[in-house]
Amino acid sequence: MKAAELREKTVEELRDREKELAEKLFALRLQRVTGQLESPAKVRDARRDLARVLTVLREMELEKGS
Repeated sequence: MKAAELREKTVEELRDREKELAEKLFALRLQRVTGQLESPAKVRDARRDLARVLTVLREMELEKGS
């Protein structure tokens, strides 16, 4: 998901997405450790998506504070 798309969402939607991605990342890491992960790129993609969500949330916090 692109950052521009994330900026259109509400803070509550972003928090839900953050939780969802954190759970997905945990599951992918568990699969990697047990040798069941088909594509290691999925871990990287999940980390990047989570970072995008956190970045947009932080931007919103800073805008609100100014």
